[in-house]
Amino acid sequence: MKIKSLNHLMKASLLSILIISGVSCKNNQKDYEKEDNQLITLNEYRFKDLNKNGELDLYEDSRLTIEERVKDLIDKLNDEEKASLLIGIGMPGFDWETMQFMAGADLGKVPGAAGGTHKIKRLGIPSVIVADGPAGLRINPERDNDTITYYATAFPVGTALASTWNEKLINNVGKAIGNEVKEYGVDVLLGPGMNIHRNPLCGRNFEYYSEDPMLSGKIAAAIINGIQSNGVGTSVKHFVANNQERNRMGINAHVSERAMREIYLRGFEITVKNAQPWTIMSSYNFVNGTYTSSSKDLLTTILRDEWGFKGLVMTDWFGGYNNSGFNPNILKNEVSDVTKQLTAGNDLLMPGLTKQKESIIKNIKNGNLTNEAIDTNLKRILELVLKSPAMNNYKYSNKPNLKEHAEVTRQVAAEATILLKNDNNTLPFNSKSSSLAVFGNTTYNFIAGGTGSGDVNEAYTVSLIEGLTNAGFSIDKELESKYLPYVKEQNIKEMARREKEGGLLAVPKRIPELELDKSTIQNKANSSEIALITIGRNAGESGDREITNDFNLAKDEINLINNVSEAFHAKGKKVVVILNIGGVIETASWKDKVDAILLPWQPGQEGGNSVADVITGKVNPSGKLTMTFPVNYEDAAATKNWIGAPAENPTSVTYEEGIYVGYRYFNTFNVKPSYEFGYGLSYTSFDYSNLTLSSKTFTDKISISVTITNTGKTAGKEVAELYLSAPEKSIDKPREELKAFGKTNLLQPGESQTITLTLNTKDLASFIPNKNAWIVDAGTYKVLVGTSSLNIKQKAQFSIENELIVEKTNPTLALDLQFTDLKH
Repeated sequence: MKIKSLNHLMKASLLSILIISGVSCKNNQKDYEKEDNQLITLNEYRFKDLNKNGELDLYEDSRLTIEERVKDLIDKLNDEEKASLLIGIGMPGFDWETMQFMAGADLGKVPGAAGGTHKIKRLGIPSVIVADGPAGLRINPERDNDTITYYATAFPVGTALASTWNEKLINNVGKAIGNEVKEYGVDVLLGPGMNIHRNPLCGRNFEYYSEDPMLSGKIAAAIINGIQSNGVGTSVKHFVANNQERNRMGINAHVSERAMREIYLRGFEITVKNAQPWTIMSSYNFVNGTYTSSSKDLLTTILRDEWGFKGLVMTDWFGGYNNSGFNPNILKNEVSDVTKQLTAGNDLLMPGLTKQKESIIKNIKNGNLTNEAIDTNLKRILELVLKSPAMNNYKYSNKPNLKEHAEVTRQVAAEATILLKNDNNTLPFNSKSSSLAVFGNTTYNFIAGGTGSGDVNEAYTVSLIEGLTNAGFSIDKELESKYLPYVKEQNIKEMARREKEGGLLAVPKRIPELELDKSTIQNKANSSEIALITIGRNAGESGDREITNDFNLAKDEINLINNVSEAFHAKGKKVVVILNIGGVIETASWKDKVDAILLPWQPGQEGGNSVADVITGKVNPSGKLTMTFPVNYEDAAATKNWIGAPAENPTSVTYEEGIYVGYRYFNTFNVKPSYEFGYGLSYTSFDYSNLTLSSKTFTDKISISVTITNTGKTAGKEVAELYLSAPEKSIDKPREELKAFGKTNLLQPGESQTITLTLNTKDLASFIPNKNAWIVDAGTYKVLVGTSSLNIKQKAQFSIENELIVEKTNPTLALDLQFTDLKH
């Protein structure tokens, strides 16, 4: 008998007979043949839920399409249930009166998760759980009355991950993160974050990838594909133009449509088309006078109609509450414009508040929210629920392979490390003949990652002195005896301050450097072969960085570099600076005082081991900058109008620099950087040769190949960066733009590899606002392949005979404030 050929009434009758005969539908494993000769068990059906007509509910039938099942589900929901599904379950255990988690409260299925969707018990619909995690899953490691710990792996921050320029490696990171998400009972990870580094001072730049949208989009797609290969989802954030933290819930970003489409939206577009994340998170801010969570232009016209996004959109937590600042009085007494949010295409309101639910029901009854509109939202929510591990009763283990994942994070952190300077082959360093003179607070208290929702509760963090010790070095005991108690005491004070000033969302402050007298430093110059100085920086959600004592080094840090360099250089010995930072700092004023600079960023829990791997040469650094390091903070175009007005609590910021963000500005306007976009040294050398184009004229795509040869004495990897210089017929354009990249395998000395990169019409196009189209100008295009945006090794060109209209778009994102974008 073929079950698939039976209608639901016949199936129900058959099952009734089986039940009367004493056959357990729940446990019976007898197999029946399907028409496609695959096997199906009675266990696939939940026959206890037969409806009043004796039929199996369609939504229970896993053989039907999700669309068919969702339609049946929506038909069965009442208004109360519909409203519940459109808002989140809140933050389990959180008290809005005290803005604290309540002791002994029920923290839900996964303590420490950020929330989820409502379950509909009557229909057997479970709650889908979401949790933070751009650098790894964020959940509570310890639970009441439980001796088991639930630590997650802290991977390198976003700036570091992107610095690998290695999509395959980042995909492996995603697979590891996704495994932890699934095995800890979470369904959707709230990440990755991929906003553009518009300004060096954004407090969350460490979570994001780059100032370049193409690189951001490719890296994000790689990690999303890895995470989602586990059968769990991601939520790409923050959509869009969330490029500052100061008054992030009330700032109105005035951005031209061209800048939005070419810079701020482009990375999201690449990610959607290459990875189809399960969800996208709308940001807090306004864009041209409209909340992103209420913008139909963004959430429907562009995201869905033009790009083909299939998933749901959720708000950021309390999105749509202007200037609330998480103020409990505002959140209790006001309500976001739920009608505008839901009809715009924002399907799920997070974390979910009672007043929002009441408002939804009210607007359903008075007709402001039509059945058509909310059914569209519900369809997307239920599609996610039906494919979630929760719906499929996945038996999560709470035991991901943390040991294996620690190896992944160690590997990626080492490959992310950027060698900024290496005079006279200062590195690698392997001598063990004397103890290392290791300076700087952060050496002894290494920063694994930033704060806020981008933080991870990891089991341990390997400090730099621990990593160096593991590599066989001895650490100078006198310095260690001075630094360790000082750092411990200062760290306790800092943690107490943070707890008092907001806990997770408190802005971290720099601990002043331990003051060492010159005689102590001189003694170390006499006894040690080399000096290591670590400069640390931390930042996080809800606050932006400062120029003084943050972007610029503090006086105590400058004194440390000066005094150590003077003492060691007088003895003919080298000084290495290690930058344990999350975002850009000033380097031009002091980089000539030291012999080598290593930039591992905030490298995750294995950071000390990873840096030691690079210092010793176990790993040859191959990281490249994903953003520009300016000589002075004021050199970047976006600093002219940062941070909006009024500065203390800005409500309006104008992106007058237009498309000239990062290297697009520096290179086009000939502003010299300290270190340019794409820059990074190696312990070996590489030659570029045989740049070849598949054609001298462009039709629908073109392939570009280049051969890279390791001409040095050490095995290493190299990144081939392809920039394109386009003719300016219809609109002004940057001098060059990154359009493709590829990373070699580990090349042995003398070994070569040919990298082939492909450009399509969209890669060549610019957005022309007055034509509502992406257009490729006719003319000559220059292909520039090199080791950075300024170090071009090979050049070629191709031509396009006639203008190409690549995509027509809809008129969107009209300005609410008239201004003119910067042009060159």
